[in-house]
Amino acid sequence: MKVVAIIPALDEEGSIGQVVAAVPRDAVSEVIVVDNGSADRTAEVARRHGAVVVREPRRGYGAACYAGVIAAAGADLLVFLDGDRSDVPEEMPLILGPILRGEADLVIGSRLTGRREPGAMPPHAVFGNRLASRVLRALYGVRITDLGSFRAIRRQALLDLGMQERTFGWPVEMIAKAARRGHRIVEVPVSYRRRIGRSKVAGTVKGSILAAYYIFATALRYARWR
Repeated sequence: MKVVAIIPALDEEGSIGQVVAAVPRDAVSEVIVVDNGSADRTAEVARRHGAVVVREPRRGYGAACYAGVIAAAGADLLVFLDGDRSDVPEEMPLILGPILRGEADLVIGSRLTGRREPGAMPPHAVFGNRLASRVLRALYGVRITDLGSFRAIRRQALLDLGMQERTFGWPVEMIAKAARRGHRIVEVPVSYRRRIGRSKVAGTVKGSILAAYYIFATALRYARWR
């Protein structure tokens, strides 16, 4: 089984090399870094550390993730993580395990049930993720605690979902559509560290508001189509 790690990145020059280097190569065949229009040396550093670099000039978290999915044409299983070193790549076997054992179709790493470094998630981010998780449970019956970006899914299963969101709504769309199709969604505790650099989402008022809008709008949109 070919496992490919996909790392969407925007101006992550200071961290991307450490993230790529820490991906366990006994668990992952290839690392794809999607440069989402960086103004720094993110692509150069990622390539130097052994990643395949794909450029996606259209801004958006979902756009970057989707570009990575298309680039990973020969993959059987995909694992997504962030490029700011907040996720711990060495814990990738925890994310992949339930799928490899045939126990899950989509695995999400929960930062809220795992070990968080002090200051890694600001209070409004913790609150927002808990609230969004409760909304997804009410609308789709999904028992999760977090919308963590560290997650794994079979590539064909993801393509079959017909993903449309190209913004911060991507993670919610994946969960909502997987739940609608009866996929087994499993959550595992993961560690979470203080990121290198400022968060594009929780680090600014504008980013937090936009992320909240896309997350809740996406959750409600697919519930209506249900």
